[in-house]
Amino acid sequence: MKASFAEFYVLWDEYLGRETPLFHIETCEWMENLSDEVDNLLMLPRGHNKSGIVTVFNAWRFYRDADDLVLHQGATNIDALKCSRAVVRILANHPLCKLNNVKKSHGGVIKWWVEGSNDEQYGSMYARGILSSVTGQRAKHIQNDDVEVQKNVATEENREKLKHSLTEQTHILVPGGTSLFIGTPHSYESIYKEMIEAGANCFIRRMFEHEYRIEGRREAVLNFYPEYVFSGIHKYSKCLEENKHYTIEKHGNGYKVTLLDDYSFVDFYAKALWPERFTKQEMTKRRKKCRTINEWDSQYQLHAKPIGDVRLDPDKLIPYDCEPTLKYANGVALMMLGNVRIASASLRVDPSEGKKDSDISSVALILHDEQGRMYWHRSISLKGEVGPTDESGHNIIGGQVYQLVQLIKEFYITRVTVETNGVGGFFPSVLKSCLKQQGVRCGVTEIKETKNKNLRILGAIEGPLNSGVLWAHVSVLYDPDKPEDDSFEVRIMRSWNPAVTNQIDDPLDSLAGAISDEPIRIGKSHNKNDYKESVNWRTNGGVYEATVDFD
Repeated sequence: MKASFAEFYVLWDEYLGRETPLFHIETCEWMENLSDEVDNLLMLPRGHNKSGIVTVFNAWRFYRDADDLVLHQGATNIDALKCSRAVVRILANHPLCKLNNVKKSHGGVIKWWVEGSNDEQYGSMYARGILSSVTGQRAKHIQNDDVEVQKNVATEENREKLKHSLTEQTHILVPGGTSLFIGTPHSYESIYKEMIEAGANCFIRRMFEHEYRIEGRREAVLNFYPEYVFSGIHKYSKCLEENKHYTIEKHGNGYKVTLLDDYSFVDFYAKALWPERFTKQEMTKRRKKCRTINEWDSQYQLHAKPIGDVRLDPDKLIPYDCEPTLKYANGVALMMLGNVRIASASLRVDPSEGKKDSDISSVALILHDEQGRMYWHRSISLKGEVGPTDESGHNIIGGQVYQLVQLIKEFYITRVTVETNGVGGFFPSVLKSCLKQQGVRCGVTEIKETKNKNLRILGAIEGPLNSGVLWAHVSVLYDPDKPEDDSFEVRIMRSWNPAVTNQIDDPLDSLAGAISDEPIRIGKSHNKNDYKESVNWRTNGGVYEATVDFD
């Protein structure tokens, strides 16, 4: 009778002279019964030996079945080969492998065979990076060990490449085979988050089982007793002590914590996963090493966040859900958004012509009120031909300009700005023809942007966003097909990186243009008493009296 994986793992720990924590045994028991119906996901915090467990798991699989076929994919070829070498070492030294003559027979590091394997083509173990081609391979078990790293998910394009490689594995896994993902999230659009939502078989253990965060306040009521309390992050991080930095008192079934000083934010934690190894002193050191709170949250608490800060945080957009209406008072037309009067509107179009990476024209509509607030009311992707005509070739019957004219008519837009970088005047010319055919009075301004795109996006959006004057309609914020999910625009904002030149940013480019097309307004005050002349405290040359005599 063969040993279970937990027994096999404990024997290896004993061989190495180290103790086995309880959660490692729980992990082994879970891994021994992987599902062959859905993906399997193992998530443990950084430093908790995820990859180490996986290498022993591979050795155990070969110990159980010499005809097993394992495809191991890491973030890079180098990462994958580390696992391959480690498995060979375990087979050569594990007591049970020695006893049963389970060892590497022949092959290199990328592909090798176990003694007794009947396979002659695919290799008992095949190790490659996730972006390497493995077409033509076959496997009974596929592993993706930390394939989601910052480099692989930095942009929307990189994320799509990663997902394409993972999709290819569908055709490699033999019927009845199993797939295992191991890692920590590095993005809001984490593949692990998608797997959880899709119903994957998951084993997830965070650094701390209980967590609670407060920002800008001194009191918190918790349903657990806080064992670890941290303020700030990176060089501003501090491990707070009870009765020195905060007090705790019983509050019903929970605990009331009162801070004795002001902090930007404070995290409360309890029930550490591996307290013997990750002591309070060790976690304090690691907290200071993390440059952003997102890095801490994603790598230790396993929340789907990017490691770096989000420069254009969509959570700062103020949502609203109402449509502008046209009213008349004393013979004057007024556009109202709820009870707010709209002073102007800006409509910016970034055409798809001339773009090698996109076939979508991005449109942003911004409404501006008299107090300087901006309302991102529509973000639309125009698809299809620019302006297809009927058989006569004179009448435009659809296409992008036709869609745009309907938007202009719906919101009574009087001017639209079209970015013409590299495309000449084709789109604006067709748009003017369509406006004329439909009898719509609307000016068309052509503009050629010369400033760096990322600087342009950052300069236009960051100020209003951080100042709390940029609002967004719910149609911009949420996916119309899945109202509980973020929209395409929100996902782009979260992942946008000003240091990356080639990334999907069309909605942000058109938004930046629409914001820049109108001057920034400052609210007017009609109370003259508000304006008081300041005391003139500056020095002067004194007062002199002179007599002059002009003829």
